[in-house]
Amino acid sequence: MSTEMKEMQEMNERAKKALEYHKKGYNCAQAVACSFCEEFGVDEETMFRISEGFGFGMGMMDICGAVTGMFMVMGLDNSVGNPDNGKLTKADTYKKVKEYANKFKEKNGTYYCRELKGVADGKPRVSCDQCILDAVALTETYLANKQ
Repeated sequence: MSTEMKEMQEMNERAKKALEYHKKGYNCAQAVACSFCEEFGVDEETMFRISEGFGFGMGMMDICGAVTGMFMVMGLDNSVGNPDNGKLTKADTYKKVKEYANKFKEKNGTYYCRELKGVADGKPRVSCDQCILDAVALTETYLANKQ
């Protein structure tokens, strides 16, 4: 059995779903964010549309799309949803986003798409599929460990 086949067997269902989305044409942000729609009761088509501009490093090889998809899910989880619903949560969300962006960076050396793809130095670091897997895993860790 190939290494890729073994990795697919060990992957959880959400990770498999995210990779299937990506293979189907979803960008990295869409693949990550849409794989969490059911958990948050968000219509997948709506999330697909919202996250479309965040793929390819927000369309300009900036922050990795998979990472921004992770941020979207964290916002869905942490946000109060409306200032009338209680104390604003944005500062807390920013803190959590920064923490998990740094976890992604620790694993991959950067969270910038252009650096992950090796545009400047010709040394690609991580594939889009791996970025998606890492973002899904980190998001699951965040959700499992939330206070």
